This record gives sequence, structure tokens and C-alpha cells, in this order.
Amino acid sequence: MVGVDEYAQRKGRELPSLRSFAQHLERDLDAVTAGLTLPWNSGVVEGHVNRVKMLKRQMFGRAGFELLRKRVLLA
Repeated sequence: MVGVDEYAQRKGRELPSLRSFAQHLERDLDAVTAGLTLPWNSGVVEGHVNRVKMLKRQMFGRAGFELLRKRVLLA
């Protein structure tokens, strides 16, 4: 089986960005493998972060931290 870096080196002459991408993938290969094979994910957490960011965008320039805090806790 051809490794990611070996494939990227072959194609890297034509596409330098592909080679750079493959090098970064191999640098953190354990995390990439875990992310693709383990049944757990951070979807719920990402959903909450997305909700807080949306509230923060809606509140920009309107009020202080206390009102934002109340909206985050009560929404």
C-alpha cells in the first residue's frame, strides 16, 4: 500500500499544496486515525459552541457581558 507521503511526493511535483497537506496529515497521523476510526465525536460540544457564537454575534454592541451570560444560560 502506498503511504500518504509517498503518494504526495509523486504528485507533489505537480501539486505542492497536496504535498504540504500530506506532510501535515502524517505529522499528526495518530489523531487523524483516531478521528476516522473511533465511534466518539465532539458534535454535541460543537453544537453548543455554535449556539454561543450565534448569540454573541446577535448581542454585539447591544449590552454587556451580564446580559450575554443570561442569554447563554437561559437559551
